[in-house]
Amino acid sequence: MTATLSSIVIDSADPAALAAFYAKATGWRVTGDDADFVSVEGGPVTLAFQRIDGYQGPGWPNDGKHLHLEFTVPDVEATLQELIGLGATVPDVQPGGDSWTVLLDPEGHPFCLMRGQ
Repeated sequence: MTATLSSIVIDSADPAALAAFYAKATGWRVTGDDADFVSVEGGPVTLAFQRIDGYQGPGWPNDGKHLHLEFTVPDVEATLQELIGLGATVPDVQPGGDSWTVLLDPEGHPFCLMRGQ
């Protein structure tokens, strides 16, 4: 199996402010100026921040979702089957259509698979 981490998406009350913080902390650059979704690029993965109305941080260490990971793979279906064999599950709700597939790891944390190198 080959899986490459492509980005980390973090829920946020203020994506632009959080992206600015991480851009300063890493020396990377903010890309995009949408009030609801802002990315920081320049490293091995992209950090992205999405607005969630009424968002409150999950606190540490509660059971809330802290983030989700997105992986690019050369063959989504083959990788999907391998991951299911390792204990991942596929939830019923799949908002990505043919663009991405949402899975849950054995502990229930969501992550996505997308076709890529």
